[in-house]
Amino acid sequence: MKVPRSKHFSPHRSKLEALVNVVLMGGVVSALSYYSRLHGRLGVTRHAIALAPGQRLPRPLKIAFASDFHAGPPTHAGIFNDLFASIASEQPDVLLMGGDYVSGPAANVAVLCPALAACRPPLGKFAVLGNHDLSTDDGEICRRFEAAGVQMLVNRAQALAAPFGNVSICGMDDPWTGEPDGAATFAGAADVRVLLMHAPDGLLALAGQRYDVAFAGHTHGGQIALRDGTPLVLPAGPLSRPYHYGRFPVAGNGELIVSRGVGCSRIPVRINADPELVICTVQ
Repeated sequence: MKVPRSKHFSPHRSKLEALVNVVLMGGVVSALSYYSRLHGRLGVTRHAIALAPGQRLPRPLKIAFASDFHAGPPTHAGIFNDLFASIASEQPDVLLMGGDYVSGPAANVAVLCPALAACRPPLGKFAVLGNHDLSTDDGEICRRFEAAGVQMLVNRAQALAAPFGNVSICGMDDPWTGEPDGAATFAGAADVRVLLMHAPDGLLALAGQRYDVAFAGHTHGGQIALRDGTPLVLPAGPLSRPYHYGRFPVAGNGELIVSRGVGCSRIPVRINADPELVICTVQ
């Protein structure tokens, strides 16, 4: 088995995840949560990005972005069925995924793979890894995703097919448990650059690189928030707090879109932070 790359992997963490599994009764609690709507109701959030006149695309590029699946005891698989049904209905040109595919062992990612393999946007499927993925066997996650037709981007850029050959998806490794490299992420990138990363804090590793629109997750919008969306708890990170959810202008760069994600971390409850699929049209 491949040695996990995470700086935070430890036997203690494995024991804690096993305890969470026991407490959540192997997914029984998350099933009750899902069917009682405590997982929240998955929605679609829409954005439109207007490129500079010299960068305009031959037609609008429709991007679907989903993050923070957390397949495992805290998240019932029903929410994934909802997600892939929404993706099929939206018919995006390309699917981007922002990491944290599992909570617990890498084998939990298997529940995502049949629907992911059946999802075939014409310009492909691209993914980066999150801190939870890098706290287990990330190699197994990559192998399973690649078998489902997903291109894993670890500090590298991949140009899209025609008529969008001037657009590159630039995938950066997780800022806290991975080895993010801004220069490598954008090496050889085309003129229009879509940055895909797990956490907003990836911006700290850009090293002066330019992008046109960036996508991140990680924060869950707090997962439990007040009615006005103010999160009660946020993950650590200097940018994950101010950029906890929504669309943000970034000085000297393109806009950053941060998603609440899909699944639940630790506890199978979302309050005032519904799961979402992000649809962004770029032209």
